[in-house]
Amino acid sequence: MTRKYIDCREFPSEMNCTVAISADSDAELLEAAVQHAVSVHRHSDSPELRAQLSQLFHEGSPPVASPRAA
Repeated sequence: MTRKYIDCREFPSEMNCTVAISADSDAELLEAAVQHAVSVHRHSDSPELRAQLSQLFHEGSPPVASPRAA
């Protein structure tokens, strides 16, 4: 099983979100990412949002430094 993550720091936003979420399964990561997107970024939970978020998953663990700074 490969750990996966999604990192808000990759995407500019008004709030400059610095959250990165990781999990051991796609399903667990997707649920956490959807909850974050809905509660923090005010997106609506939809099949389209879930599909978009799933495509942003990376293998491994999030880097310590912001990907935008690189």
